[in-house]
Amino acid sequence: MNTSQTPHGEHLSPTGLLEHYWGYPAFLPYQEAIIGSVIRGHDTLAIMATGGGKSLCYQLPALYLGGLTIVISPLIALMKDQVDALNARGIPAAAWTGQLDPDGRSRVGAGIREGRLRLLFVSPEKCMQPGFLETIAAAPVRLIAIDEAHCISEWGHHFRPEYRELARIRKIVPGVPIIALTATAVPEVRRDICQQLGLVRAREFVGSFRRENLSYRVIAKKNPGVQIAEFLCRHKNEAGIIYCMSRKETGEIAAVLRKRGFSALAYHAGLSGPARERVQDAFLNNTVRIICATVAFGMGIDKPDVRFVIHYDLPKSVESYYQETGRAGRDGKPGECLLLYSGADVTRVKLLLDHDRAS
Repeated sequence: MNTSQTPHGEHLSPTGLLEHYWGYPAFLPYQEAIIGSVIRGHDTLAIMATGGGKSLCYQLPALYLGGLTIVISPLIALMKDQVDALNARGIPAAAWTGQLDPDGRSRVGAGIREGRLRLLFVSPEKCMQPGFLETIAAAPVRLIAIDEAHCISEWGHHFRPEYRELARIRKIVPGVPIIALTATAVPEVRRDICQQLGLVRAREFVGSFRRENLSYRVIAKKNPGVQIAEFLCRHKNEAGIIYCMSRKETGEIAAVLRKRGFSALAYHAGLSGPARERVQDAFLNNTVRIICATVAFGMGIDKPDVRFVIHYDLPKSVESYYQETGRAGRDGKPGECLLLYSGADVTRVKLLLDHDRAS
């Protein structure tokens, strides 16, 4: 393989870049093979466990290939976390979002034109806007990365119509390889991703979903307040997430936990943008240890030291459960996952699924 040049003029291999910018001596399983596929210019589909290091599979090639890598991501919070982390490592990155003021857009545009940016994050909605497409058509784009690619599929539980327009980007930057990434995708979804994106002879990598550092417990919900309190007593001063089915439950459980002396806040899509950001920042900065949340929380949170994930209610699917529990133990240290269930939860989930299919 060729080598990439650092800002200091050093020519580094992929392993050299890994150590220089991320401080790791070796890749995690599947990372090296996926990165090799991308660097060689192949369309690539990567199915990797939550916490398995998906983001490195496009971040490192962005450095190696030079030019500009476009990263299409569904959440502004996720973009912000990655941009901040990349810039802290000395890797020029930015996000093109509706939150940019005119000066911000001007700075990002200058970074693209002058070839200073290596990664540009954008939502699928923004990506298809004529102004953005015009900008990248004139840019030295070397790679397109599509994160949370299961959102493209009508077979998945997170189908988003905007994702299905992304195949058009191939006409704007022809010949540029695409890497699509997700943590979970059944065969039907994988086929749909490749078809909808127009991937050409895509190299497909399906990693192991076994996380040796996570333990799982499933118990009947009898006195959930007491059950959760007893569980939390074994995780004092540790960070964790409690997933609930409704917004109302998040507030009620957070209030009960605070009365019991735990540091807890609620998070759900009904909160204002600034309020959600305050909760996220508090959790990331460890000023709040426990977040009681709906599934709106988690995808945009890059926190490696989450020690536990509790499901107060049954998740809507096995895939959802896998995604949500996968947010524990991303640092490789032990994480504990607790699932509470009741007959009433089963009925609620069935009603939600019937509503989804009818809508």
